[in-house]
Amino acid sequence: MFRSPYDSYVYIDNYMFGRHVEKQLVINILLQENIPHFTPAVLPIIGGSRVGKKTLVAHVCNNEKVRSKFSSILHMSSENIWRIEHEVAPGRSLVVVEFTSDVEEEDWLKFYSSVKQMGRGSKIIIISRVAKLSRFGTVKPVHLNSLSHEEYSYLFKVLAFGGTNPEEHPQLAVIAEDLAVALGGSLITANVCADMMRKNQDVHFWIRLLKKYKNVVQKNLSVFGKHPKNLMDKDHPIDITRLASSPRLSSRMLRLMPPHSEIDDSKTELPKVMFGDLIAGSAVLPREEFELVAWESRIPPYKRFVNFATYCDEEPIYQHHTSSAGKKRKRTVR
Repeated sequence: MFRSPYDSYVYIDNYMFGRHVEKQLVINILLQENIPHFTPAVLPIIGGSRVGKKTLVAHVCNNEKVRSKFSSILHMSSENIWRIEHEVAPGRSLVVVEFTSDVEEEDWLKFYSSVKQMGRGSKIIIISRVAKLSRFGTVKPVHLNSLSHEEYSYLFKVLAFGGTNPEEHPQLAVIAEDLAVALGGSLITANVCADMMRKNQDVHFWIRLLKKYKNVVQKNLSVFGKHPKNLMDKDHPIDITRLASSPRLSSRMLRLMPPHSEIDDSKTELPKVMFGDLIAGSAVLPREEFELVAWESRIPPYKRFVNFATYCDEEPIYQHHTSSAGKKRKRTVR
């Protein structure tokens, strides 16, 4: 990690924490010539939920050498890869495609043959959680893992303290370390909490926030048997009742329901509540289901991380370590 001044991470919006090795590796692969020249190289980037796969690719695509290498850069999802036939353009192209599930061999070959019609030297980047998609790679895949605790804790303190030197506030530093442990490595929750802490560097406020999140962790461990971060990664409901401060929750439970969506523009008609406002207790919660905007990224690709929140009047019964957690309520953002 680069030990730059703390405030550099906060105020330089296009800075990406960590991933320096992975970023340079991807850039090097994209700048290499294909072997053989007429066959598009395929680079799989594989990693778990919300580890920064798309953010890494966004920064790579903004690299000046990469942009000058390709005449066009196409971003596609698995649902619209068949549009590639209409996107064929003269010149060398970089095709970035995100797959949310495995792909049949026949479908992949059809897609790959369309990319081969593009200019010589074109390349494909696969982004996915599905490790099996590595089989389509023509080069060694790049695997993204969660940050180590040391990296995560350091990043969280950077975000929480801003330009303040944590060594001058030892009590706050201890609270921040404890909260980093409680958050379990969630980058989205780290951004939400750190944003609030940076704006209010009061010991009592930080302690209340730490107690709230510890209560949430204990609640989910007792009900679901897992940490909220692990539940979110598996698209499982999460109990966040103890994060909110609302009379409306006196006899009701508040759940974050799957799917947990990453979208550029929400077009649902549900009421919207910011996650930070819910934690701070400044939000007036709707009476029924609502859309909880967990975080709005300040750096490319500027994603909005959205969850659907709903109320439960009774404590649901879940069997741990069984397939019952797979009975998930489906919802799509249109």
